[in-house]
Amino acid sequence: MTDPADLGVVEAGTLLHEKVLSARELATACLARIRERDGTHSHEGDPGSINAWVRVYEGDALEAADRADARLARGEGSALCGVPIGLKDLYAVAGKPLTASSRLLDETPARSCAAWSRLCEAGMVLLGHLHTHEFAAGGTTDQVGNPAALDLSVGGSSGGSAAALAARMTPAATGTDTAGSLRIPSAMCGTSAVKPTRGLVPIRGLVPLASTFDHAGPMARTLLDCEPLLAAMAGVTPPRERRPLQRVAVSPRVGDLDPDVADGFDAALGALEVVTVPPPDVELDLGLTFLDLVCAEMLVWHRRFDDRRGEYRPSIRGFLEYAENRRLTAEEYVAGQDRRAEDTARWLDWFAEHEIDALIEPTVPIVARPRGHGYDEAFTDVAEISLTHYWNWTGFPVVALPSGVGSRSSLPTSVSLIGPPNADWRLLAAGAALQAELGT
Repeated sequence: MTDPADLGVVEAGTLLHEKVLSARELATACLARIRERDGTHSHEGDPGSINAWVRVYEGDALEAADRADARLARGEGSALCGVPIGLKDLYAVAGKPLTASSRLLDETPARSCAAWSRLCEAGMVLLGHLHTHEFAAGGTTDQVGNPAALDLSVGGSSGGSAAALAARMTPAATGTDTAGSLRIPSAMCGTSAVKPTRGLVPIRGLVPLASTFDHAGPMARTLLDCEPLLAAMAGVTPPRERRPLQRVAVSPRVGDLDPDVADGFDAALGALEVVTVPPPDVELDLGLTFLDLVCAEMLVWHRRFDDRRGEYRPSIRGFLEYAENRRLTAEEYVAGQDRRAEDTARWLDWFAEHEIDALIEPTVPIVARPRGHGYDEAFTDVAEISLTHYWNWTGFPVVALPSGVGSRSSLPTSVSLIGPPNADWRLLAAGAALQAELGT
C-alpha cells in the first residue's frame, strides 16, 4: 500500500470516508515523515535541513485525528475531515504561538483566524506552523531548504508551506500572497497554489504584510487538491457546472525568461488553444507605486516594534526604513490607490471587450537560485516577484501549476492562469485539466 504520507488531499479524503484509512494512521504517517525529512525546526535553519516547520504539534494532531475518526465513524464530516494540514506562521490558532518566523513577534492568540476556523470546522488535522519569510516580506525564505536541492531557494514568502508539500510531509498547506507569496514558492518547489479573488478568503486574524494587497489561499501538490481547501477557506460550495475556458490569451507582460521556464511555458501553450488580441490600454509597469503603497501599509502595522528595529533581519528593516524615508503623503497614497482602481477597471474592460476568459503567463521568470542571501538587504528578490505582483495590484484570481522540470537545471518550472474577479472555480477546473495534460 502507498505510504499514507504520500497521499494527496482528495485521495486521502476518499480513503478516510471509505474507512480504508483512519485519520490517526494518516496523521501518524505525516508526523513520521516530518521527523524523517525536515531536520531542525529553528529560526535560522541550517544547510543540512529543509526546516519547513517552525513548530510541530504532535500530541494535538493525534487528538484532532481521533476526533476526526469519531466524526467519520458517525457518518459525519466534510470531504476534508481527517486530512492533515500545515499553516503558514501568520495564521492565528487559538492557544498556539504565532511568530511570523521572527524573533520580534511572540504571541499566543486567544482566537483563531477566520480561515483556520473554517478548516478546523471541516475537520482538518493541524500538524503545525510552517516557516514564512520573516513577516512575509520577501521572496526567498532562506531559513528553509528546497527539497530539490538544499542549497537552493525555496521561494517565498510561503516557503515553508511549499517545501513541506514538495517533501511530502503534508498533503495540504496554507499561504498568503501580497506580491506573489503563494505562487513563487509553488513555482520553485513544483507544487500548486491559488491566489483567490481578493476578499474571497477572509484575512481576519492573519499577521498582515499590506492589508489591501494581502490574499490568503490554499497550497497543495495539485490544483485538484487545492479546490476543496479553497472552498472550505472561503466558506462556499463551488459550482458544479463550469463553462470551460474558450478564449485564453498570452499575457502581454511576458518578458525575458530562463530557457527552462520558456520550455515549460511553451509546453503549456501547446496544450491550449490560444487567441491573439491587442494588449490592454493600461500601464504594465507599476514602477515604484506598488512598492510605495505596500511599504506604507507595512510600516503602519510594524510601528509596534519601533523600539526594537535592530532585531529584524536586515532586509525587513530595510523595507521599513524605505517607507520612513519615502514619507508617502496621504495625497500620494490616495493617488496610488486611485491609479490601482483605474488600472483594474481597464483590465476588466479589456477582458469583456475581447471576451477573454483567462491569461496565461509563466509564474516566475527564473528557476530556483542559490539560497542564502535574501535577508541581506531589501529589494534583492525583484526577479521572483516581477510577474506575480501585478495581480495583487488588481486583485484578480490566479492559479499556479507546475509546467515541468527543466532539461538544463533539473528544477521545477511553473505557469499561471489569470482571470477576472470571481473566475476562481473556472480557473481551477481549467488549471487542473492543464496539469493533467502536462503530467505535472
